[in-house]
Amino acid sequence: MPLRVGFVREHFSSPLLQFAEADGGKTFTLVECPSGTGQLIGRLENNEIDVAIALTDPLISGIAKGSKAYKLVGSYVTTPLNWAVITGKNSEYNSIADLKGTTIGISRYGSGSQTMAYVMALQQGWPTNDLKFKVNNDIRGLLDSVNDGSTSAFMWEWFTTKPFVDAGEARFIGSVPTPWPSWLIAAHPERAPADSLREFLGTLSTYVREFNSRENRAGPDVQFISEKFGYPEEDILAWLKTVGYPEDCAAIPRKVITETLDVLLEAGFVHAPEGGFQVEQFVDTELVHLT
Repeated sequence: MPLRVGFVREHFSSPLLQFAEADGGKTFTLVECPSGTGQLIGRLENNEIDVAIALTDPLISGIAKGSKAYKLVGSYVTTPLNWAVITGKNSEYNSIADLKGTTIGISRYGSGSQTMAYVMALQQGWPTNDLKFKVNNDIRGLLDSVNDGSTSAFMWEWFTTKPFVDAGEARFIGSVPTPWPSWLIAAHPERAPADSLREFLGTLSTYVREFNSRENRAGPDVQFISEKFGYPEEDILAWLKTVGYPEDCAAIPRKVITETLDVLLEAGFVHAPEGGFQVEQFVDTELVHLT
């Protein structure tokens, strides 16, 4: 049975999409999850996917909060994610500071859009125990909510939301980069066979290294992203200057887990058990090279 791989169709997914086109469904099939990491985690829990390429912080916080639906099996993007803070085109909010005490739009509870709201509050010195959220499922629901006034703002990746801002549907009022590398790979501990995962991670590493090469960044990557996502060339080139991928998708630096937990603990989004967290509880130790 091919692995069912959940993903978000964004420019970050380009090496995965190239791999999928070459594979033709022989070893894995893609399952699109437009609502993001909260949806990916839900589908892991509901036996709708076996593997998820998803945001670092919700994956780690989910395990920290007790989820048994997945373990970390690899890395996908080694650089931070730049989260834009977006408000309505005619809203009263003009800076992040204006958002204190308001209702923030999120895609789902446990999503990156929620965890990063805690990080934003931490940076601003706001209390994190009384943040207010409204679930709006996807980018369209989030945009509608900031324009109908039911939320003040929401957070989403900068270049994914830029076309909506360029079209006048919303406004940027700030950004909050993640304090951690942005994307990891997780898998259900029983449904995803180890041999299949090793093959998947090994071949994905090849596509990631090719995409990440200087030669492909100079031309082929730009053309692929333009054809798949319709972004202007200047936006693609600007994004490529900011993004990095791993040499080995089956390796995870220990500090990615420990430093992410430190921030999530400080923000009050997770709470440590007696004796603290152990890195090994977050990963499939048979598959992952902890570095």
